[in-house]
Order: sequence, then structure tokens, then C-alpha cells
Amino acid sequence: MERIKLLVADDHALVREGTRRVLEQDPRMEVVGEAADGEEAVRLAALLKPDVAIMDVSMPKLDGIEATRKIKAQRPETAVLVLSAYDDDQFVFSLLEAGAAGYMLKSVQGRELIEAVHAVHAGESVLHPSVARKVLNRFVPASGKPAAKQPLEPLSDREMEVLRLAARGLSNQGIAKELVLSVRTVQGHLRHIFNKLEVSSRTEAVVHALKEGWISLQDLA
Repeated sequence: MERIKLLVADDHALVREGTRRVLEQDPRMEVVGEAADGEEAVRLAALLKPDVAIMDVSMPKLDGIEATRKIKAQRPETAVLVLSAYDDDQFVFSLLEAGAAGYMLKSVQGRELIEAVHAVHAGESVLHPSVARKVLNRFVPASGKPAAKQPLEPLSDREMEVLRLAARGLSNQGIAKELVLSVRTVQGHLRHIFNKLEVSSRTEAVVHALKEGWISLQDLA
């Protein structure tokens, strides 16, 4: 069984140690590196090629926002999961726009963190409930009406169905059940969506669709 390779970035050694212990309770995960600042996180991401980077927001030398942006620029396939003590708007929006696949608060239970890692590794979106509401309020057009823009390579009707359900927070399994498809087929549709939109996670795809107006408030009801 191939384990999920993880990088933990936090400027507090005790937090890094605790996060590692929680994650490695799952035999399917392996922490391959720890970073004490943003610059080290970027360097280790390039060197160790982790599947998922667990990123704090406030770090010396380079904050989590810039570190995420640099990691996604040099290694798009690494999913970034933010683990922060804060859900301030400026942090949430900046990190999601930088390419983070998920945003969790440090108040989460260990099991929730493990599940979040598995989800972002599978290309799913993971947002703490308080963060999810901020995202919808920020990125849905004020009028709630779709804009006229379309992706360079148009999404098929089925891909739009999948994207709308993903925006509502359904898991791959939930989307499969709703559309009477296999989970593998849903994963295939999501890969095509990511390729067309040039993103690497459900969060990025949904944020992109909300900003462009392809998904309306009615779609999220």
C-alpha cells in the first residue's frame, strides 16, 4: 500500500510534533518532512515532493499565503491543506486564491484532520463550516446571476452537474449517488474539470466557477 506523503509546516515545534503524531496514527500516511518557516516549506516541498502539505498561516521568513503560492507554482500536484488558529477573511480568501485545497481550524479533532487529508489527496474540497460560508459570500456574484464567461475549453453538461454538486459540498461518493454513477466515473469527471480549468483541487475549481458566475446561489441551495 502506497502511503500518502505529508509535509507539516508550522513555526511551533510542539504543534508540528502533535500534528505528526495525529497523522501517523493512520498507517496510510507518512510525514516525510517538517518545516519551521515558509521558506523551508517551499524548499522541502520541491525536494521531498509530498502529496499533501499541512500549512500554518503565520510563519517567519515567508507566510503561509506566499509559501502556498510558491509551492503550487512549482509543484501543482501537491495539495495544500491549511491548518490555522484563525478564520479571518484576509487569510481565508488569500490562501484559497493562492491555491489551497482546504482550510481547517486547529480546533478540529484528530480524526477530522486525518479525514481532511484523505479528502484533499483525493481532490476533494475541505472547508471548515465557518470558512465555507465566508467563501460563498465572497465569491458568488452579488446579483446571484451567472456571468457570460466560459472556460477556454467548455465543460460538458455532465461536468457542470458534477461541479455544481461539488460546490454544494457533496463528497465523490455523494455525487456518484446523486447522479447514479460510479465513484471512479465521478473522479474521472473531476480530473477533466481540473484540467480544463487548470486547477488541482475541488476548492480551486469551485472558487473559479463562483468567481466567473457559472454557479449561482440557486445551485448551492
